[in-house]
Amino acid sequence: MSPFLAADLGGTHARVGLVVPDAVTGKPDIVLYKVYRCAEHASLVDILGSFCREHRVQPDALVLACAGFLEHGVVINESLAWPVLLDSLCSEGGFATVDVLNDFEAFAHAVGHFDEASSTAIVDGVANPHGAVAVIGPGTGLGAALWLPGRPPRVLHTEAGHMELAARPGIEQTIRAQLGPIDGYVPYDRVLSGPGLLRLYRALAAVQGVPATLTEPGEITAMALAGMDTLATQTVDQFCRWLGAFCGDVAIAFNASGGVCLAGGFLARITNVLRSGPFTERFLDKGVMRSFLNNTPVFVVEHGQLGVLGAANWRLGH
Repeated sequence: MSPFLAADLGGTHARVGLVVPDAVTGKPDIVLYKVYRCAEHASLVDILGSFCREHRVQPDALVLACAGFLEHGVVINESLAWPVLLDSLCSEGGFATVDVLNDFEAFAHAVGHFDEASSTAIVDGVANPHGAVAVIGPGTGLGAALWLPGRPPRVLHTEAGHMELAARPGIEQTIRAQLGPIDGYVPYDRVLSGPGLLRLYRALAAVQGVPATLTEPGEITAMALAGMDTLATQTVDQFCRWLGAFCGDVAIAFNASGGVCLAGGFLARITNVLRSGPFTERFLDKGVMRSFLNNTPVFVVEHGQLGVLGAANWRLGH
């Protein structure tokens, strides 16, 4: 098989790699790789063209892992910096074939490439080697997919991030009232994402009647980790509570006895908070399902090239 491009596109970054199948194993080898900020480019075609010109390559095939879903040749996702149209990728990008899969579906296709060096345990447990693995990640949105073992393994793309936020009585319902209509729908990804962390911060500020002085999710995380802002610390604490609850629900819903993999650079920065804070409490607090979850490991994996690698794995497997 000829070299091809694999790209991982999110709301903030595009990661692009030139992939060559290994002559012996047939597995993907990423020989060239670069990360781009989407806001600095006019389109995905512009990013891919820059990559090809810089490295003097012109593959005729592209596999794209992208947040959202494909409908009538258009990627549907409100978080993307610009529209992504398959026809434009072919006509303007010069690709003979373009394949598209959900970004967390792609990430799940890279499950076999995780190792201890790139992962951090959050909840200890003994993974069932024959069990499904849930792959979850708050980024610009909230991604979720399921890796199913077998020969070959299969991946189930889900939109679990759009499940309705479960707010418990008390402060959580008070916060929930700030996030949307009291009798209306509020999904988990409204808080369990980068933009969601900022929404949660502002909602907590409104509940407490204090000013929301921070304006970026990264600032909130940094101030919380430094112990320099009480509101930021409370925000990250509540974020971890709801993330734990969501991960427990997904693990139960899909019988993810192989474990829960949390993906993304954002979570990699707060692993100590996840381990020591309320994440585990809410992950396990599922009534009669507690014994199942006690045996279900949760770990954080740095995102890195895994979206590109997973997309390449998908293409070689198809």
